Amino acid sequence: MDDAQIHSRIEELVAEEHGLWDTQAAGSATDADRQRLADVKVSLDRCWDLLRQRRALEEFAMDPDVARARSEETVEGYEQ
Repeated sequence: MDDAQIHSRIEELVAEEHGLWDTQAAGSATDADRQRLADVKVSLDRCWDLLRQRRALEEFAMDPDVARARSEETVEGYEQ
């Protein structure tokens, strides 16, 4: 997945996230909607992590295509 594809996926996920937040704000969210929102948040974190990996590799003149999406446990376990 190249940078453009990652950006495209991020845009898709953000649009879905906004729709789910709107549903939640309207008070009509189901348990499935809330679970999907949680899943979307994790997917976004993983996409951003992959993009940061690619940019770091490029910065040091390395091949960005060796970057791989990390597991949910790894990405969600980062300290802020």
